[in-house]
Formats: sequence, structure tokens, C-alpha cells
Amino acid sequence: MGGLKDELLKAIWHAFTALDLDHSGKVSKSQLKVLSHNLCTVLKVPHDPIALEEHFRDDDEGPVSNQGYMPYLNKFILEKVQDNFDKIEFNRMCWTLCVKKNLTKSPLLITEEDAFKLWVIFNFLSEDKYPLIIVPEEIEYLLKKLTEAMGGGWQQEQFEHYRVNFDDNKDGLSAWELIELIGNGQFSKGMDRQTVSMAINEVFNELILDVLKQLGSSPPHKEARQRRKELRKKLLAEQVELERQMKELQAANENKQQELETVRKIRQQMEEQVAQKSSELEQYLQRVRELEDMYLKLQEALEDERQARQDEEMVRKLQARLLEEESSKRAELEKWHLEQQQAIQTTEAEKQELETQRLQKERALQEAMEQLAQLEEERRQALEQYEGVKKKLEMAAIKTKSWKDRVAQHEGLIRLIEPGSKNPHLITNWGPAAFTQAELEEREKNWKGKKTTE
Repeated sequence: MGGLKDELLKAIWHAFTALDLDHSGKVSKSQLKVLSHNLCTVLKVPHDPIALEEHFRDDDEGPVSNQGYMPYLNKFILEKVQDNFDKIEFNRMCWTLCVKKNLTKSPLLITEEDAFKLWVIFNFLSEDKYPLIIVPEEIEYLLKKLTEAMGGGWQQEQFEHYRVNFDDNKDGLSAWELIELIGNGQFSKGMDRQTVSMAINEVFNELILDVLKQLGSSPPHKEARQRRKELRKKLLAEQVELERQMKELQAANENKQQELETVRKIRQQMEEQVAQKSSELEQYLQRVRELEDMYLKLQEALEDERQARQDEEMVRKLQARLLEEESSKRAELEKWHLEQQQAIQTTEAEKQELETQRLQKERALQEAMEQLAQLEEERRQALEQYEGVKKKLEMAAIKTKSWKDRVAQHEGLIRLIEPGSKNPHLITNWGPAAFTQAELEEREKNWKGKKTTE
């Protein structure tokens, strides 16, 4: 009964799927009641509507899934099936429920009765899993049978071409795709409708009716189909094992590649690190060399600064000495000037002596002025030397404190301040005179007065 039950379930699956109008996998309870009643009728099983209501009493009036209907179908219908029903009538009832929804609207070279027989053959040759499909090996077996029945020669190359173009995403054809394949005449070119119909009927009688007549024994076609399935399972298992081995080899190869890639990356990282360390070492050595050069330049600059400070100190001392001598000479000149003023005011009796003294003092004054001019020139030279040393000191110390504020505090000779207006000074060969033109005229006037008195 297990084989019969499996064959019945295939046809019932088509009917249930046809009632699922929105492809949700569920059918309303009212439709299931009608389907159950029709199944009980054709299978000659007593129908118990109360059991159906009891089975779904906790459910609402909404749709029932295939899984929810299957327990009822097994318990109340299929388990009660005997061999006293008409198998063709059962298949035709299920066919009637699903044909209008699924059969192609395109014109076919076969009749609807031929399509029904192909549908029954499909259920016989299809795999025992859902959704139902017929695998390429069974398609080839069926097409060979039909070609032999039509008296034609089997075109293996044509089928191989068809198989090559087979959708890789599909494991086989549905019942309706199989009907369309045979109905469009792709593998029966040159044959008329009657020949194709007779071939379908012959194969149907051989595969289906002969099997139905031999339910008590094991029909050869069923055994052949079982052997083909077992062979496909074996080939599939071998293919799965081969794929597993290939995956293991591929995984091992990928692991090896990953290891090699890891080693390559590690080596590359080490090379990059060595290159980086070499670059860093070269940069470090370059910085050391630059630092050594800077130390040498700094030592040179410090030495230049030290020497410049010594030169500056010497010039400063020389300038101080010259300023001191200049101050002494100026004091002496001032003293002589006062004495000269006193001499001018002496009596006429002393005029000649004073004149002589005046001349002597004039000469002494002239000599003092020459000495003063010489001192001024020496001071100017010392000042120029001081400025040169100062610039040298600024270049050596780079950014050290500027010596600009230490420029000589005294510029030029200190002039005697006389009462009255500031008349222009006389200019002699040695530079500015120690007295003005007005002072000279006043002195000449005094000298003339002294001569007159004498």
C-alpha cells in the first residue's frame, strides 16, 4: 500500500495546488470539503464529514495549509483505500481540477486526452519529492519510448543540445512543461497528430495500464524506473562525494593560498620594516651629521664672539682713554683761555709782556688745538674701529644683545658756552676754533687799548 499511497498523493497534490489560487500554500476549508468528498467518491472510501469538521474544529473559517490537511487525508482517506477503485477515474478527477489552471493556452499538436495521458505518465516517472518534477534522465527515457512508438530514429544529439540549454536553476520539468515540450512537436518533427497520439497511447498503455493490471506483482517498468532512480541516487551520491572532495581540495588549496599569502604579506611587511628602519637610520645619521656641523659652527661662532668681545673691550678701553685725554686737554684749554682773559685785562705796562705771553699762549693754544684735533682724529678712528668690532660682534653672536645702545655717549667736542648770542664759530685748518668771530674782535680791541695805554 505504501507505493499506491505515494502514487495517489502525486495526483492529489496537483489538485490541492490547483485550488491554491493565490499561491499562498493554503486552501479554504470549503474547497477542502469538496475535494475530500470527491476523493472519497472515486476511491470508494466512506466519507465522514463530521470527522473533517472535528479535525479542523479549532481552526477558523480561513484557509488550511497542505501540512494541516495531510493528517486528515492520511487518516481518514488514504489509509482506508483498497484496490477496488478505478485508477483512471481517480486520475481524471484530479486532472479535471488542475488542467484549466495549468495547461498552456498555446496551440499544441496533441489533444487534451493525450495531455491527460502524459500527465499520468509524468506522475509515474516523477521524483518522490515536492514540488513534483521529472528529471532529464526520465525525460530522455520517455522521449525514446515515444520515438520508438512513432517508428522514428532517436536523435541523441538533438536531446543533448536541449539538455545543454536546460535551465541550470531547474532540476527538471513540471508536468505542464513536459506536456508543452511534447505537444509543441520539438522531438516529433515530420510526424502528424495521429501518429503522435497513437505513440502517446501506446506508451501510456505500456507504462500505466500494464502496471495497473499487475498491481499484485512487481511490473518490469516499475522495477526499471526504480533501478533508474537508484542509479540516479548513486550517481548523485557520487557526485555529492566528488563535490565534497573537490570542496575539501579547494578549501585545502585556499588554506594553502592563504598561508602563502600570509607568508608573502609577512615577508613584505618585514621588507617594508627593514626599508623603513634603513630609512630611519639614514635620517638619524643625517641628523647626527647635521648636528655635528651645527656644533662646529656654534664653536666657531662662540670663538668669534669671544674674540669680538676682547676686541670690543680693547676698543672700549682705548676710547675711554682718548675721552679722558680729550677731557684733560679741554680743561687745560679752558684754563689757558681764562688766563688769556685775565692777561687781556692787565695794565698797559704789562702789555708787551702779556703780548709776548699771549703769543706764547697762542702758540701753545695752537699746539693744543692741533693735539686736540689729533685726539679727535684718533677718537674718530677708534670710533670707526669700535663700530667695525661691534658689527663683527653682532655677526658672531647672531642674535645676541645688540651693542647699538653702547655707541659713544659723546659726539663732537664740548664747546665753551659764552654769554650772548651764539655766533658762528671760526673754522681753522684744524677744525672749529675755540672762540667765535665776536670774541676774536673783542680780544683785538682789548689788545689795541693796552698798546695805546703803553
